[in-house]
Amino acid sequence: MALLDNVVVLVEDRNPDEPDLLGLYDGYALTERGWQYGGALPDRIMIYREAICDVCATADEVVEEVTITVVHEIAHHFGIEEERLHELGWG
Repeated sequence: MALLDNVVVLVEDRNPDEPDLLGLYDGYALTERGWQYGGALPDRIMIYREAICDVCATADEVVEEVTITVVHEIAHHFGIEEERLHELGWG
């Protein structure tokens, strides 16, 4: 996690706008930050606990899905777009 810059990871029950969403990156990717970025509040990675539990049947599946979701959202922090993540198998 040393490569993450100004990011907080939070666990919430659900996304109120998209209840089936498993995770969300909210912020400015490292590739989008410029001189004006200084002093910004931390980017947020939200992991939605109840939505993940809904799609998993076992504790092992929960662990796997959380791993996939966290990697997916961290990739957005590094500027990797949704399409590329799907190509790489992290979609």
